[in-house]
Amino acid sequence: MPVAVPEPIGGTVDPEGRLTAADPRLLQLQREAGAELGQPLAVPQLAFIVRLARKLGVTISRPALAASAEADLDLWVRAEPEGGGVRLTVESWVERPPQRSRWPEDKHAPALETAADYRFSLDSDLRLLSLSPDLAEQLGTEPKAAVGLPLTRLVQLEADEAGDMPLLGALAGRSDFDGQRAVPKAGGAPLILSGEVRLGPAGEFAGFAGRVAAERTQVAAPVVAPELNELLQLPLDRIVAEARHIAERAQGPLRSDYATYAGDIMTASRHLLDVLRSTTAAARPGGDEGAERIDLVALALEAAGLVQAQATEARMKLEVEGETALAAHGDARAVTQILVNLIGNAVRHSPPGGTVRIIAGTGGGAEISIADQGPGVAPRDRERIFEPFEQAASKVGGAGLGLAISRRLARSMGGDILLDPGPVPGARFTLRLPLA
Repeated sequence: MPVAVPEPIGGTVDPEGRLTAADPRLLQLQREAGAELGQPLAVPQLAFIVRLARKLGVTISRPALAASAEADLDLWVRAEPEGGGVRLTVESWVERPPQRSRWPEDKHAPALETAADYRFSLDSDLRLLSLSPDLAEQLGTEPKAAVGLPLTRLVQLEADEAGDMPLLGALAGRSDFDGQRAVPKAGGAPLILSGEVRLGPAGEFAGFAGRVAAERTQVAAPVVAPELNELLQLPLDRIVAEARHIAERAQGPLRSDYATYAGDIMTASRHLLDVLRSTTAAARPGGDEGAERIDLVALALEAAGLVQAQATEARMKLEVEGETALAAHGDARAVTQILVNLIGNAVRHSPPGGTVRIIAGTGGGAEISIADQGPGVAPRDRERIFEPFEQAASKVGGAGLGLAISRRLARSMGGDILLDPGPVPGARFTLRLPLA
């Protein structure tokens, strides 16, 4: 039965988004979201309302949903700009029993016996934020000494029988993971890691909250529940339909840039639907049909469209050259993922105002080359950057997994990703696939 808290609950957020004062209930909610007083407001919907009030310079009063450790919360929030910051007041706080998850339990997977105190948390670069004392002892370290270290400093991650690493796939897809085998570098029995996604103050991906168990004798194959379509596919279908409605100017004249934005949203949503369908297909017996005949140029254009907003923000130009059609054997979804990663890397490494060239042609197969105007890759780094958790430049950010995942996908299709050893500045990566 819902329980209402009668008194208003207040707090103050400074111009940098940090919660600088809070009544006890709001402070407890902040702590349960993973932050303390003086740190960024970590409750996503509250943080969004605060940012909106600060951006518009007006008082915002609206409902919000949140969750504490023991209840779901229906809130009515008032955010009032004040001296560069925002005064936050929760005028209505109603607690109700947590809604039962719509996600079915996997009754076919063997039970995973997890020690309650064998826990850890990682940031978005897979560096340790916390480590329980028992797990620290198992890994031959101290909890405080482990904070800030890459997870791979303490354990060796190993691929499963299919050659995949669940943790790396989850990092690429910003999703939960299970069944990641890890061997402690200090010695001892292999462990099985699993984890759930952590979100930052703005709802962005912020890493994983993980747990550890002893290795199972048999790791069950992942099962994608039918409810995945209900939870994800229907909203994505609606986004595609509404974006198409806007892009086609079905309700009259529309500024051309708005129509372009709608087209970008439609393309990105279709890409997400393709990934979703490939995931559900892989879970069905015989669902993966393997390589198909694809047009590599068409997929390069689609990938460029997905990165265009990032390029525009960096004042970069994307230019497509060479063949206008290029038949190859491969998986369209995997190829798009690879090209989005390669083009995105080129944009990040190039100076503002530069050009990224996307060149289609044939050599040892059907090829798409991505050439940037950045600092290039030093000879000593040309193989290292294809290894997991490795980067040519640490200041770029990320976990150093994009090229490793992309090369694995390319090789699974009978192709490869090559780095042109030409002179710097600039780097040129080439996706090569079998000609069709």
